[in-house]
Amino acid sequence: MRVDSFDFDLPPELIALRPARPRDSARMLVANGPTPLTGTAPLADMAVHDLPQLLRKGDVLVFNDTRVIPAQLEGRRGEAKIGATLHKRIDLRRWQAFVRNGKRLHIGDVIAFPADVTATAEARHDDGSWTLAFAGDEPVEVLLERAGTMPLPPYIAGKRPTDEADSADYQTMFAREKGAVAAPTAALHFTPDLIAALDAAGVGRETLTLHVGAGTFLPVKVEETADHRMHSEWGRIEDDTAARLNAARAAGGRIIAVGTTSLRLLESATGEDGVIRAFAGDTAIFITPGYRFRAIDGLMTNFHLPRSTLFMLVSALMGLDRMQAIYGHAIEMNYRFYSYGDSSLLLPE
Repeated sequence: MRVDSFDFDLPPELIALRPARPRDSARMLVANGPTPLTGTAPLADMAVHDLPQLLRKGDVLVFNDTRVIPAQLEGRRGEAKIGATLHKRIDLRRWQAFVRNGKRLHIGDVIAFPADVTATAEARHDDGSWTLAFAGDEPVEVLLERAGTMPLPPYIAGKRPTDEADSADYQTMFAREKGAVAAPTAALHFTPDLIAALDAAGVGRETLTLHVGAGTFLPVKVEETADHRMHSEWGRIEDDTAARLNAARAAGGRIIAVGTTSLRLLESATGEDGVIRAFAGDTAIFITPGYRFRAIDGLMTNFHLPRSTLFMLVSALMGLDRMQAIYGHAIEMNYRFYSYGDSSLLLPE
């Protein structure tokens, strides 16, 4: 498909620069898929705290428990300013990174970051990213706690500086496994009170881990979706988690992914037979219209960028024309977009 089929006009004032407070007070646009009786179902303007009334007993929400690390670094190579956003761990000392001012960098150059943190530019990749090898014996995550900052998405970072509030705001309440350089933002809306209400409603929850990479923010530069190359990300689903999800579905419950990261890992771990299996490794799954979903029955997700792989994913779930209409309604009703923005609940039939 042509990438420009996934374009739409978004007023810049709808880009959220701070999250809703409390988190579960964010608005949520509920969209059901077409049915034989009703055709295209109407949209409902709700709030995230209404979620327990919108799901059924036996449904299961699946959260990503990855934790964002302070993966944004500002340093120097001689007189040249070098910015690095770590993207994916290679091993204990080396990370793949997107580099700002990378044309000033050569293989073997040493970049000096704050707090006596240094890294050597070891290799350049075809996509323009670099392998950075960090000096010392401490884990890179420890070095980042000293020298790094929270890697806010470019559409927020370009409008205001990162501050202390982002250290808490850009983590979900489920964040445990360190390794992401972007938050699984759909879960930013959840609070302990909302979880308690979901428990009381008989809605289950499970967690998996997908370490979100900075590639999630990269623009699609090709004209045809078939020519786009996704960046891989590392994920894990435990055996017992997969077993409980399969059992819930067999009992008639729906699997609702909280965020596109959870959805992509679930789909990567599920066979043509619809059985979710344990998974540990990289996934570069790219979901576009025509994809047959095997693992999930619905998706809770924020509103995404025009022409992005994530808007392509939700268009695969609900249909492109339907998603264009949903986003048209969201824009008309002044929903807040992107990482700190409002939510949607997409339930295809």
